[in-house]
Amino acid sequence: MASLPGRNRDLISGPILKTLVLFSAPTLASNILQSLNGSINSIWVGQMLGEGALAATANANVVMFLVFAAAFGFGMAATVKIGQAFGARDVLAARRTFGSAVGFCVLLSLVVGSLGWIFAPELLTAMAAPGETYIYALTYLRVIFVAMPASMITVMLAMGLRGGGDAATPLKFMVLSSVLDVVLNPILIGGLGPIPALGIAGAALATTIASFVSMFGLVAYVYAKDLPLRLKGAELKWLWPRRDELGYILGKGLPMGAQMLVISAAGIIVIGLVNREGLLVSAAYGAALQLWTYLQMPAMAISAAVSAMAAQAIGAGLHQRLGKITRWGVVLNLTVTGTLCALILLFDRPALELFLGAASPAVNEARHIQFLASWSFVLFGVTMVLFGTMRAGGVVWTPLIVLAIALYPVRLGFYYAFYPVMGADALWLAFPVGSAVAVAMSIHAYRKPGWRAQTRAVPDEECEEETHADADTAGRMAPTM
Repeated sequence: MASLPGRNRDLISGPILKTLVLFSAPTLASNILQSLNGSINSIWVGQMLGEGALAATANANVVMFLVFAAAFGFGMAATVKIGQAFGARDVLAARRTFGSAVGFCVLLSLVVGSLGWIFAPELLTAMAAPGETYIYALTYLRVIFVAMPASMITVMLAMGLRGGGDAATPLKFMVLSSVLDVVLNPILIGGLGPIPALGIAGAALATTIASFVSMFGLVAYVYAKDLPLRLKGAELKWLWPRRDELGYILGKGLPMGAQMLVISAAGIIVIGLVNREGLLVSAAYGAALQLWTYLQMPAMAISAAVSAMAAQAIGAGLHQRLGKITRWGVVLNLTVTGTLCALILLFDRPALELFLGAASPAVNEARHIQFLASWSFVLFGVTMVLFGTMRAGGVVWTPLIVLAIALYPVRLGFYYAFYPVMGADALWLAFPVGSAVAVAMSIHAYRKPGWRAQTRAVPDEECEEETHADADTAGRMAPTM
């Protein structure tokens, strides 16, 4: 067993709350930066190229989300196993997993990028992208597929580093990528000096350049600082995915990626239901959704931090620490998400007017939506924290089942049952109803002893999912996408 280099953050000793705050803060900052980057780029495209180009980027981003859902799942699986290895002070095991994850990601991104370039027209036709939007989207999407390897590799590198306790390094290169993307967008779209105006292709090229610079910069930094996960000499052979490592990454990663797809599909269904209520309600929901994007970020960051800390605790055999990590994660989520929710509700009018304009009649409707549904994110965060701990123990099917049931039979069932009586309010109240059911069921799943016993009984192997009977009786949760 190799000793760990000293640059990674120790997640298995010291005050849990302090460690959790310091570790989750960079992840939260990265999430916020990523969202701001997308918002600012959308402004550039909309202002400089018009509504058709903006709609094209939205169509292309739906495709890219589906691709990155898989990358997220595989990255989370690698993060958990890397965290367990770091907790056990086995840096070589962590590097083997990291090497297999990165190597698999490289192969996957090359295949997906190539197929995406070739079949981009068919993808857009299947999505029924109209007229001018289709031409814009095809150009944009094909250039973005060129950036696919850099983007997916950067995601995998960042998640691997977080599994080892380093959340600061990924943040540095998210800042670099975001700044480059935002600065290059107007220059490449409209041209500047000898740089020709590239239109929608310029927006995609800006993202591509930022992605490759960030990726190469991150790799160079890992080696320059001799970070724990760097591979040298004979270790480079681990970049070819090992069968056992790949089996774990695929087996655990596919259900985690499927969670993102379930969320995305549920969001599309809700938008369809909202559109039935007319333009005013649709605009109001769109503005509320902008605020909800930021409201859900603390829970996601805290959940990721809890998962990494719990994975290291499991690897170190400190099973009694799991409950404390989870409790502090829940407390931190209730505090941060609850405070943010209260602030949004207190100052919702000026915030919503940023998107709708002060004179828009949709502002009052958006405030009504916020009042009925925003607090569901506090419940959502509790569920995410519980599943963050369970994910560290290899539990991946229960969260997927919980998501699927809470987002579909529970949330949609409430909507259809009460819509004749409540109208559109049934849709807004369906958000907290789904989240409340999810919290109850996730607590039930978390308190089952089976998954904890397996983390103790099989310390050096991947923890198997709880029995199908447990999964069937476990709850179903609903993030409010």
